[in-house]
Amino acid sequence: MQSPEIELKFPIEDLADLQARLPSLGFGLDTPRTFEQNTLYDTPDRTLRLSKQILRVRRYGEVWTVTHKRQPLSRTSGDPTRYKIRLETETRIEDGPAIEAIFVHLGYTPVFRYEKFRTEWSQLTPAIDGPLFADPALSAEVPAPAPRCHLVIDETPIGDYAELEGPPAWIDSTLAQLGVDPSTCLTESYGRLFLAWKERTGSAAENLTFDEIATPTVLQLQPALP
Repeated sequence: MQSPEIELKFPIEDLADLQARLPSLGFGLDTPRTFEQNTLYDTPDRTLRLSKQILRVRRYGEVWTVTHKRQPLSRTSGDPTRYKIRLETETRIEDGPAIEAIFVHLGYTPVFRYEKFRTEWSQLTPAIDGPLFADPALSAEVPAPAPRCHLVIDETPIGDYAELEGPPAWIDSTLAQLGVDPSTCLTESYGRLFLAWKERTGSAAENLTFDEIATPTVLQLQPALP
């Protein structure tokens, strides 16, 4: 199914404190801490990347999904909105390795892998009044998200991040409740965060994975996957 993805990331300074505060703010735990593996696919000349699209196969625990993401057609490089906006088409699949083999035969090869431990929380919100964005074209193209809004916590090899996904007004309100400075928020993908980290550290890692970026405390808790 296709749905809008409107989100912001922010770095987490105190993971335990953040999670302890969420129930009092009306959040319920959807999925406990679960190991996640992601592989992005593209053509040899990076056709998808150049057109700002993503083709991804994800394993989250024992669940496989395939996802395609693209920018709204009305979005331009000069769009002033500060949120990350994508139109996402996603479905579960029975056999991840099979779909990966199909992609390779069609000319899409693995170009980047990233891993994390993800914990999912959500909160029910009231109906949305008025348009999502000031830009009428963007509001017309991006349908209103579902009333259940999400906060996910990602523990990655290069740091901990939270993602808020929902209507812009809800994102802003939740940031205020959490005491998060909006200036610290990010729209970069984990791929771009990884490249920035590599530039800062001089790491030779090619993927954002726990085997290439050793994090002993996290690795000790990593479940074995068949």
